[in-house]
Amino acid sequence: MQKLIAYVLLLGTLIIPCAQVTSQPYPSKPIRIVTAEPGGGSDFVSRLIAQGIAGPLAQQVIIENRGGGAIIPASIVAQAPADGYTMFIGAASFAIWPLIQKAPYDAVRDFAPIALAATSPNILVVNTAVEAVSVKELIALAKSRPAGLNYASGAAISPAHLAAELFKAMAGVNIVHVPYRGSSPALIDLIAGQVQLMFATSASVSPHIKSGRLRALAVTSAQPSALLPGVPSIAASGVPGYESVTMYGIFAPAKTPAAVIRTLNQEIARLVRKVDVRERLMGVGVEAVGSTPEELGVAIRAEIARLGKVIKDAGIRVD
Repeated sequence: MQKLIAYVLLLGTLIIPCAQVTSQPYPSKPIRIVTAEPGGGSDFVSRLIAQGIAGPLAQQVIIENRGGGAIIPASIVAQAPADGYTMFIGAASFAIWPLIQKAPYDAVRDFAPIALAATSPNILVVNTAVEAVSVKELIALAKSRPAGLNYASGAAISPAHLAAELFKAMAGVNIVHVPYRGSSPALIDLIAGQVQLMFATSASVSPHIKSGRLRALAVTSAQPSALLPGVPSIAASGVPGYESVTMYGIFAPAKTPAAVIRTLNQEIARLVRKVDVRERLMGVGVEAVGSTPEELGVAIRAEIARLGKVIKDAGIRVD
């Protein structure tokens, strides 16, 4: 019996070190960030974060661009192993699309929020021929001329499109949507006076505001934005509670270990608080946030509820 006990103890001393050897701390291999096609806001934020967290994590962070808008990157990550080595950065549109068409994931059930890295407000701008220099005056003008004002937008279900529909619903105005194949042709027609107003990114309209070709009435964030000093928020200009921003959230597959989520959140939050990173984001019309995972989860659920109602009430669909 004593020999058997001695043998078991000896076997235990051999097994335990082996387990210690095979258990590697996170991360122990390259991390993949899946995002939309190159050139957009999500791609820029993805690359900035990949460059910034690679050093502290001592691992390569690889960007994988996929076309097809937000649905494709989200679909890939929803089906990836929940080990912290695959995540995606995308605007909140990935959570909105399933409200309009069938998607191979559930935006809440299938993802673990990591951090809201940044947000980008839209700017409500009008052609200078429009007889309104404030949001209150625009609302009054729209109410005096039902369906008499047109607003332009690029892609359907884009943040700018939904910002306008939310404004219509909350301000109680009837303005007509004129869709374009991209924000650039929409902006050209706005400057030419073919349409009267538009919700657009600060990066795209700031030069035209400075040159006097467009007039900025308000920003769509809850508070005034440093991107456009001196311009009030829509919420403070006659539409209380209004808020519509592009959210650049970072997500992992559901059931990713909490310790891994915490590690990634800490590094991303630390990165976006750096002055040089904040300045680089500001340069492309984006404001750094660096939220907790819980705050991002709350924000996404609120966005689904709020914009889901807008989409339903407005009868928005993809043809």
